[in-house]
Amino acid sequence: MDLLTNLDSFLNRPFISQITFFDLFSVGIILIIAIVAPTLIQKYIKRGLGDKLDHSNVELASTLIRYLIYIFAFLLILPFLHLDLSGLFVAGGIIALALAFAAQNIVSNFISGIFLMIERPIKTGDTVIIGSTWATVQTIQMMSTIVRGFDGIYIRIPNSKLFTSEITNLVINPARRFEYTIGIRYKDDAGKAIAIIRELIDKQPYALKSPGPSVYVDKLDDSSVNLMVRVWAPSLFWWGLRTELLWKIKVELEKNGIQIPFPQRELWFNNILKTDMKTVKAPPIKDIPYQEIEPQSKIGKPKPGETHDW
Repeated sequence: MDLLTNLDSFLNRPFISQITFFDLFSVGIILIIAIVAPTLIQKYIKRGLGDKLDHSNVELASTLIRYLIYIFAFLLILPFLHLDLSGLFVAGGIIALALAFAAQNIVSNFISGIFLMIERPIKTGDTVIIGSTWATVQTIQMMSTIVRGFDGIYIRIPNSKLFTSEITNLVINPARRFEYTIGIRYKDDAGKAIAIIRELIDKQPYALKSPGPSVYVDKLDDSSVNLMVRVWAPSLFWWGLRTELLWKIKVELEKNGIQIPFPQRELWFNNILKTDMKTVKAPPIKDIPYQEIEPQSKIGKPKPGETHDW
């Protein structure tokens, strides 16, 4: 009993002002829990929901829970500090109002991050178009999203702006289609060209069979017969197949004597134009020797009635 009495007396002994050792011990326990708990919860989320949620959404959920734990721990610590906050209510209300205006963008970004986590329009690694920016999503955070443009530049987009922007996700669908318009000459065999292109597409390992490709005559243009080529490919290999196949089609068509034409214009006259060209002989030009022409400064001004024969 004496040991317990002494321990209770020690814990309730004032350390600083009204703060006792028990208060310090309680604050320490709360801080340790606030530091350790988010890590344990993050591991549990990754194990339990890692297969169901995207990595970026797991990170968002972990960050949100961490912030909530920090706020809850702060509220638990306040009573142990024995702070008299009654005098700060009026000033605190004014400060809170000022902070609300100053932090509205922060709150907006935070809430938008939560909605992005719930709606999940994008995830890490997706190729997207945000406004006029083509980029790959690198990280989705609570306040902002980091994307990398095709030129290698990293761009930070606030979540509030991202949430209200038009987002085109190029890889959310497992398959994606691309198309070409290929012109051939009128004298070339369009059926043969279509057969060559179809055979070439069938040899491509990433060209999907279902939905299958389509090749057909699309338009009779001024200088060419235009063939439309449409191919479906997995989203991950879409760009590589699109760039590689076009060059192979050009090479294969040229091997078979099918040329890609250039614009030409043929002029045709209904009546034969007749011209009557006459040779006109120009009159001889009298040459005046240089030495016979003297500067006027040497001759002087002509006298009245005097003329010069040049």
